[in-house]
Amino acid sequence: MNFTRWSARLPGTQRRAAARTDTTVSPDRRGEGSVPAARTEQLTDEAPPVPAVDDLPVRDVLDRVPALVALVHGPDHRIAYVNDAYTAAFGARTPGDRAREALPELDELGLFPLLDQVQRSGRPRTLKSRKAPDGRSYTFTCTPVTEGDAGGVLVFATDVTDHAEAAARLRASERRQRETAVTLQRSLLPQELEEPDDLRVAATYHPGGTEAAVGGDWYDVITLGGGRTALVIGDVMGRGVRAAAVMGQLRTAVRAYARLDLPPHEVLQLLDGLATEIDANQIATCVYAIHDPNEGRLVYASAGHLPILVRDESGNVQRADEPTGPPLGTGGWMHASGSISLTPGSTAVLYTDGLVERRNEDLDEGIAALERALAGATGGPQVVCDRLVRSAGVTADHDDDVAVLVLQHPARTGPDAELFHNATLELLGGIEAAPRARAFASGVLTSWRFPTELHDLGVLAASELVANSLQHGTPPMRLRLRRTDRRLIIEVTDGDDHLPRRRRAEPGDESGRGIAIVATIASNWGCRRTPGGGKAVWCEFVLPKP
Repeated sequence: MNFTRWSARLPGTQRRAAARTDTTVSPDRRGEGSVPAARTEQLTDEAPPVPAVDDLPVRDVLDRVPALVALVHGPDHRIAYVNDAYTAAFGARTPGDRAREALPELDELGLFPLLDQVQRSGRPRTLKSRKAPDGRSYTFTCTPVTEGDAGGVLVFATDVTDHAEAAARLRASERRQRETAVTLQRSLLPQELEEPDDLRVAATYHPGGTEAAVGGDWYDVITLGGGRTALVIGDVMGRGVRAAAVMGQLRTAVRAYARLDLPPHEVLQLLDGLATEIDANQIATCVYAIHDPNEGRLVYASAGHLPILVRDESGNVQRADEPTGPPLGTGGWMHASGSISLTPGSTAVLYTDGLVERRNEDLDEGIAALERALAGATGGPQVVCDRLVRSAGVTADHDDDVAVLVLQHPARTGPDAELFHNATLELLGGIEAAPRARAFASGVLTSWRFPTELHDLGVLAASELVANSLQHGTPPMRLRLRRTDRRLIIEVTDGDDHLPRRRRAEPGDESGRGIAIVATIASNWGCRRTPGGGKAVWCEFVLPKP
């Protein structure tokens, strides 16, 4: 192989005659920018003429290039030339090698398919940052060269080891940051969901698959007592440890505010102010909902979050669109509560935008697709949850966090239905109200076949709650007894919104012992204001396991 003829075809080489220019300027051609003849002769003597590119010894130049250079030819990529840098990296080649063998290191690097492609297309190709057998990383540029019917490829390899190692360190650092954020995120989410008596719930969380893409998605289930359950889902804007930390603070605050048993919109008002105090530049969306089995509805408030979806027993899906306020952290907005039916046999889904939002796709299209998936999803809450995630195409490399909370109000039949009962008595007031309430409670608890001790405690609690309402409340008054498979719940409502509190009665006091007695004998008790301007006072007893 004649290297001179091959090198004449190397890229960037142009054949042209060296330009010869008379440097003497005649006196009559002197003008602006001209150089005197004497000065020109002096420059000519001191500086030799610059040679043309075609006059340079190409092989000598390539031998001194610090990059790795190799020239291969033919379909089997036999050696035509390697420079000194290539030899230093991969070892010397004998004349016999150069005549008959391909470069094995190029084969190990997987460059042969690229060389074939370059020869077929006649266009250069580049392979970025490939680690070579010598332990260094190189970027290979392969350029076609031709001579008659023969075809060859010039391989130019640049050492990018330092860049590759720096990039690897950066990726490792990003992975560690992401792992830290994921660990923090998962530690702040509930490790086990609370299990309400009247609902079956399931949830899932999928962190974003891109580097350091973990956000602030969260969910929670909070049993409020008296058979009521709070359900929460939210999304802190932003990524990384900071978003996860803000999420943790908001989730903790939600649990604290939930214990106040406030309406959903009042909880969001408190969260809005807290979010501003945590970080004025950080905002979050959130839905807070309360399920009351006695009402058969889900009362909710939304701070810029996506609508709740509810599938009824017939498979029809309803979207809870209103009311929706701005995200938490914006301040100055009065949130409002709305409600949506959640009858036995219904399934509700709360979710974050990672489940339905896609690039180059309208958000409503994603929600509509989720509605269709929910309409056909059957089974328990965990099965529904998994099916919705799969239908949305969420994979390990999904580009956003996804949180989904599914709750079902099961339609109970057969023996299971016998474990759930309700009984209600309207009280008109007067001296006959207390004995009537005691007689009603005694009859109901007897029919529910409670053991004697629990029967007597239930009657005592109902008597004390009714007496408290008669003394401090106003009509209308109602006594409600409810049993589930786990507990007995006794609740009294009236038209006065003054909430009772437990206090220590002095020996001479004639009143003030009712709530203290209830708190002592019951497993739990509480009170809350009702939407009509009144209040509800309740207590519950945990049933013995069969």
